[in-house]
Amino acid sequence: MWSTMQDEPLTITQLLRYGTTVTASSQVGTWTGSELRAENYAELGRRCARLAHALRGLGIDGDQRVGTFMWNNNEHLEAYLTVPSMGAVLHTLNIRLFPEQLAYVIDHAEDQVILVDASVAPLLNKILAQCPTVRHVVVTNGPVGAVEAPAHITVHSYEDLLAAGEDEFGWPEIDERAAAAMCYTSGTTGNPKGVVYSHRSIWLHSAQVCMSDGMQLSGADNALVIVPQFHAMSWGMPYAAMMVGASLVMPDRFLQPEPLAAILAATKPTMAAAVPTIWQGMLAQLEAHPQDISHLRQVVVGGSACPPAMMHKFEEVHHVPVIHAWGMTETSPLGSVARPPAGVTGDEAWDYRYTQGRFPAGVRARIVGDDGAERPWDGSAVGELEVRGPWIAGAYYRPDEGDPEEKFRDGWLRTGDVGKISADGFLTLTDRSKDVIKSGGEWISSVDLENAIMAHPAVAEAAVIGVPDPKWDERPLVAVVPKEGEQVDLAQLREFLAEHVAKWQLPEHWAFIEEVPKTSVGKFDKKRLRAQHAEGSLNITDFQ
Repeated sequence: MWSTMQDEPLTITQLLRYGTTVTASSQVGTWTGSELRAENYAELGRRCARLAHALRGLGIDGDQRVGTFMWNNNEHLEAYLTVPSMGAVLHTLNIRLFPEQLAYVIDHAEDQVILVDASVAPLLNKILAQCPTVRHVVVTNGPVGAVEAPAHITVHSYEDLLAAGEDEFGWPEIDERAAAAMCYTSGTTGNPKGVVYSHRSIWLHSAQVCMSDGMQLSGADNALVIVPQFHAMSWGMPYAAMMVGASLVMPDRFLQPEPLAAILAATKPTMAAAVPTIWQGMLAQLEAHPQDISHLRQVVVGGSACPPAMMHKFEEVHHVPVIHAWGMTETSPLGSVARPPAGVTGDEAWDYRYTQGRFPAGVRARIVGDDGAERPWDGSAVGELEVRGPWIAGAYYRPDEGDPEEKFRDGWLRTGDVGKISADGFLTLTDRSKDVIKSGGEWISSVDLENAIMAHPAVAEAAVIGVPDPKWDERPLVAVVPKEGEQVDLAQLREFLAEHVAKWQLPEHWAFIEEVPKTSVGKFDKKRLRAQHAEGSLNITDFQ
């Protein structure tokens, strides 16, 4: 028996139409360094139509890939909405990739048009000659002369193309299962891998972002979107904003603590989202230059584990709750959000908030041991997290190339994260499978050690890696970044840590560094830290 419901496809076109008409007075604004350059959603809709006409004129008439090499700004949001809605595929390019990786993903995706911010055009110029599929480059926020293209590529001005267009466009009917956007993993092992999102997956994911047990984005919000639009589709916030009419503040290239503080002061956003390293820098900024940020009803943190000490500092000093979430490029990325169950308060509520959160109805999860057997949800059994669901990837782009890491097993995505799940569905991650430290047959969580060390008032950052040990196989090495102006004694820091972890887990190897190396999306790059250790460039102090 079939239902009597209309079969209306769940598409980004639907979000574009709704956001730019029903919630036409909401706005998106880009920070210029001194003020907000804003347009309301009605104007956004007209510019999207003009961009669609322009891309049609450049030969985008099917599911060709259109790359974006851009900061978070108005023009990038226009591309987010336009490209999928006209039936093409948006490909967000990570501006922090190494040139070789950037050339690889452009060629692998077969991008035909690239929209580029003039400020990052020099990075793109280095590899355009290695991009045979690219036929057009469109320059935003600057002169076309910023792009130095080989003969097979024509360069255009974004604003000139839009000026020649029309305010209305006949958006095509699109199958909700069709590709809408693609994003490549950061390529920490081998080449980056492409994840292709469907209209349906983005639509359903957007609904979860807006739910009360999700990120709680609503039409009343003015959201500061710090997480890059090339990083897992900016955690889905631009599309979710169209679903409810939330206004957006885009920081463009102004991502350092001081300009972010100016953006907060000028625009008074009600929520914001970014990786923990951004908020660590903001805490230091607020300590040096206090300002009221209580207009933020929450900040959402994901990408890597958030130190509990940082969560407490934001809430107890600045009256801003930090909401922990977990996800990855392959999960669109929202996989879980840490909101305590109803009726739970006090220390018990904090225990829930320290976790990576509870799985929503759209995400099925299991913990699998080394033997391939599923582990129970009892809050203590540990294994690798595997997930599946309507916004979870089931394969990488061009699956015929193989899956050397065996990331997909029996319809499940193997996340590479190690952790446990409580009986009421809350996930606690203890490490990445490649980062867990195997010492004397026991596992030591590098994340637990990092969180405990960063609770010390004189520590700005700390990263922990496993290093070879002739007796125990591996032992932890701690790389510490002191806060500016602070003196840290390693022996005292080790004593501080002894109050929080078992004696056998206490690291013998310590080093001071100026900054923890970061990946292209702001996570601790432990691969580079291991390389520094291997080449002997870390000045290590050993304790017995």
